[in-house]
Amino acid sequence: MHSFLRALQIQRWDDHRYYHHSRINQSLHLLSALSFLTSYALLFSDPVGAALVGWLVAMVSRQAGHFFFEPKGYDEVNQATHEYKEEIKVGYNLQRKIVLLAIWGAAPLILFFDPTCFGAFEPHANRDQFINHMGWMWLVLGVGGVFFRTFHLFIIKDVQTGCVWFTKILTDPFHDVMLYWRAPIALLKGELIDPMSEKTAH
Repeated sequence: MHSFLRALQIQRWDDHRYYHHSRINQSLHLLSALSFLTSYALLFSDPVGAALVGWLVAMVSRQAGHFFFEPKGYDEVNQATHEYKEEIKVGYNLQRKIVLLAIWGAAPLILFFDPTCFGAFEPHANRDQFINHMGWMWLVLGVGGVFFRTFHLFIIKDVQTGCVWFTKILTDPFHDVMLYWRAPIALLKGELIDPMSEKTAH
């Protein structure tokens, strides 16, 4: 258990120090985390609503922070190139995220051209049914994306690494709220880049 918790702490710290320098990105992660927690609350009573909030608000804000606001030049704090960080990324690096987001964006098109989604649904009769079916597709994609990368890590790394990453992903919304709740305050004070001290990891 100690080894597992230590590995979880390392994955969280590496994710923070390598990929969350921008205070705008951190603030968007706070919004994303709160949205994901809303999705968690909705999951068992309204799974389609949970998927819509999760993808349209939580994922869009989260990935916008990474793609548009996070510095991608040489990382002076960690003495690492962007290419190195992408190579060692345990979860979804930017390249893998592009693939995942492309599938997400293609889901409504698939449903438009094949209303049954290869036989999974009865053809939608109105807009609400279309949104309902799209929500289910996005829910399956989200869950599937997490399990796919987890089992992939089992193969290319080891079982503990996969389980640690799985735990990290599920608990990230809680951890991000604790980690980034000060980010909007720092941003309002004009601090665009986190100085990245060790104390911000815990």
